[in-house]
Amino acid sequence: MKPKIAFFDFACCEGCQLQVVNLEAEMLDVIGAVDIVQFREAMTEKRDDYAIAFVEGSITRERDIPRLKKIREQAAILVALGACATIGGVNCLKNFQPSDEVRKYVYGERADWYETLAARPIDAVVPVDCYIHGCPIHKGEFLKVVKALLMGKKPEIPTYPVCVECKRAGNVCIFELGMTCLGPVTRAGCGAWCPTYQDNCAGCRGLIPDPNTNAEKEVLKKYGLTVEEAIGQFRIFLGYSEAAK
Repeated sequence: MKPKIAFFDFACCEGCQLQVVNLEAEMLDVIGAVDIVQFREAMTEKRDDYAIAFVEGSITRERDIPRLKKIREQAAILVALGACATIGGVNCLKNFQPSDEVRKYVYGERADWYETLAARPIDAVVPVDCYIHGCPIHKGEFLKVVKALLMGKKPEIPTYPVCVECKRAGNVCIFELGMTCLGPVTRAGCGAWCPTYQDNCAGCRGLIPDPNTNAEKEVLKKYGLTVEEAIGQFRIFLGYSEAAK
C-alpha cells in the first residue's frame, strides 16, 4: 500500500503548500508514490488515516495546540513545512509588541472577538521529525525530503551557510552592493535565491548549527554596519529565537 500523507496549516499564507501544487508535472510522480488523504489547497476530500503529516504555519492561538497535538498523535512522521512552522517566521514579529495592542491594531473594535498568544514554531508544542525550511520552501528540496522519507532515510538538510551557495553561483556579495545580508549565518539549501537576484538574505531558512557570530560581526564592521542595524533584519524571520533568549 502507498504511504498516506496529509497537509495541514496553521497561521501562515499557505505559500509553501502552493509550492507543492506548483510542482505540476513532478507532482504526478509524488501522487504515484503516495496516497494524499488531506490537502485543502488541492482537494476537497479528506481522511484521517495518514502516516506522514506536513504542517505549515506557526502556532498563534490556544485552540491551535490541541489540534496540533492530535495531528502529532496520528502521524508516524511529522514534517514542519516552511519558515512559519520551522522557526516561527514573520508571525513572531507580533511577539515584540503588547498582545492587546496588536489585536486592536489588526481587528479594531472587534479585537476581543479574537484570541491570540505569542507566535511560535510547531516544535515548541510537539516533537518534529523533519524540517523543510524556507519562505517559501524550495520545490526541489520538498521532493528530496519526500523521496528520503519513502526510502526510510533521514533527509539531508544543509548545515552550511548561504554564502557557500553564493560563491558557487558566482554572485557579487550583497554587502558589496550596500545592503545587509544574513547569508553568513543562515542555513543554505535555497540555491541563494535572494542574493542571486541582488536582494539580501533575510534568514528565512533559520540559523546554521553553531553560527559563527564573531565572523558575522566582523563582516558588519568591515562594511560599516552595527549589530543593532542587523537585529531588525534578524527579527523578520528569527523573532521567536530572539524573543526566547
